[in-house]
Amino acid sequence: MEIMKIGLLGVAGVMLALQFKSNRPEYGLYMGAALCLLIFGFSVSGLKVLLERVRELEGYLKGSGSYLGFLFKAVGITYVCEFCSSICKDAGYGAVAGQIEIFGKLSVLLMGIPVLMAVIENINAIAG
Repeated sequence: MEIMKIGLLGVAGVMLALQFKSNRPEYGLYMGAALCLLIFGFSVSGLKVLLERVRELEGYLKGSGSYLGFLFKAVGITYVCEFCSSICKDAGYGAVAGQIEIFGKLSVLLMGIPVLMAVIENINAIAG
């Protein structure tokens, strides 16, 4: 049911921002950014529940909990980059948005290298 609330909030906010955008474009941009932050707040409350469930899973993984930390960091990086990129696109700065997206992708790639190395080490230990 939360998704319906967020969807309706998003559509209503965009319709309201469109009304301001024709006369005062900066107000439309501010309203869009505020709407994004409001929806982000709802998302964070949902992530708290998810984090509790992941903590339960860590008990079953026995030593592999750090991989879940990497996973959450990667999701966080992608979410923040997408959020910032979308705001830049709405403001008409597509080139800046593209650079933010590239930076986010490279950050996730660099963060994943230690995990890849651990997997390769485990494969070598089993094979040899």
